[in-house]
Amino acid sequence: MQKKLLMMAVAGALAAPGLALAQASVEVYGTLYPTFGRVKYGDGFTARDITLASGAPVANAGAIGVPAMSKFDVQAPSSNFGVRGRESVGAGLTAWFQVEQNAPLEREATQAVTVASRNSAAGFQGGFGNVFVGQWTTPWADLDSLWAIGQVSVFGPVTSLIGRRETTGTAPNPAVAINKACTTNLIAPGGLATPATGTNECDAVVGNGGVGHSFWRRASDMIRYTSPTFGGATFDIMYQVPEHKTAGIANGSTVSAEPSMWSSSIKWTGMGGRARIGAAFDRHKDFTSIGEADTGWAVKGGWNFGVVDVGAAYERNKYKCKLLPFNATTGNFTPGATNLLNLPALCGAEGDVIAKQYSLALSVPVGLGAIKGFWAKAKDMDGPIAFGQTGAKEWGIGYEHRFSKRTSLGVEWTKITNNRNAQFTWTGMAPNQLDTGTGNTPVFGSSVTWTFVGMTHRF
Repeated sequence: MQKKLLMMAVAGALAAPGLALAQASVEVYGTLYPTFGRVKYGDGFTARDITLASGAPVANAGAIGVPAMSKFDVQAPSSNFGVRGRESVGAGLTAWFQVEQNAPLEREATQAVTVASRNSAAGFQGGFGNVFVGQWTTPWADLDSLWAIGQVSVFGPVTSLIGRRETTGTAPNPAVAINKACTTNLIAPGGLATPATGTNECDAVVGNGGVGHSFWRRASDMIRYTSPTFGGATFDIMYQVPEHKTAGIANGSTVSAEPSMWSSSIKWTGMGGRARIGAAFDRHKDFTSIGEADTGWAVKGGWNFGVVDVGAAYERNKYKCKLLPFNATTGNFTPGATNLLNLPALCGAEGDVIAKQYSLALSVPVGLGAIKGFWAKAKDMDGPIAFGQTGAKEWGIGYEHRFSKRTSLGVEWTKITNNRNAQFTWTGMAPNQLDTGTGNTPVFGSSVTWTFVGMTHRF
């Protein structure tokens, strides 16, 4: 009764004054992931080492050593709540909406409490499929539902290595104004602005671009189509529009950036749901270098044998490096720029940088619960990148007990071993190893171990 009254209150608040509520159904829903455990950080450094064009490693004088540490913590990343509704408008057509946001139970500063900060959109669904606009996870990201069955709560490879979700690889903040052009005196190799000369960064950088940027994304300003199911197969395609495209100036003092993205996937489920497989392809324009497009493809799936459910994932991302800065005299980009020891450029030369990630997961039913485990690896990026040792490995094992369809409780041990110049962690994981005021939990090269008891509750 209380939930029904709450739904009516939320629906009434969303309705415009003076208009009758036309929704055939409105629902308040959510998922909470409160956890308690102990996090341990290994020793590491405050900055990356640098690799010169010759291939020789150079110690970064600005890299300060940070000792190992551990502490107890309460976490609730990915907890969310929202409201959604559907209305039949005739001729087999249904109008729908969803507005979803984070629900950070522990109120960490790194957890944004912003209306519609998660999957939020409106559209029409019918025999032709589903068309909607707004902000949503990409078809690439949605493939993870086919295989990611090996973790307790949300602490697994999907929120860390898979999708290359390293530090800057989280979903873009919708509050960021990505409408800045690239001025010539602010462009450094790889498209990164030099902090010493200002803060006016390129669109690609502000929009979480750069070499190694995440292919797991929640795209804003997007339109998406999902096909009907044909023989167990479904096709998805999404386009993120270049809403903040700006014009360059003829004298070469400013160059226009046009960050946009295509994401597509096809997935198939058969054998009564026991067999699952899917493939995805993404194209990200002006994310790493202006005038270039990064591409990636992935294959993910699983098979439930009854006594064990097995999942697997493989991803390959290709990033386009083009040396900058822009030459205002010639009006062209000038190759041959060198790395600065105090600001290592991500692109050490022009060419393609390749990143590969893969993972295995399993779930073994035991009574009313399941033993779960996974292994994942992000390889060092290959190609003309300005530093090496950018990969990581991850393991995890745990047990989850289901009390009902809505509530479960589990325990898990999981560890990420970062190479010298990597700082992978789990999205939303806090607090930080250093009090930097950012969401980058570990320092470079620090391994992270998280042992916890976690609850999952859906309503």
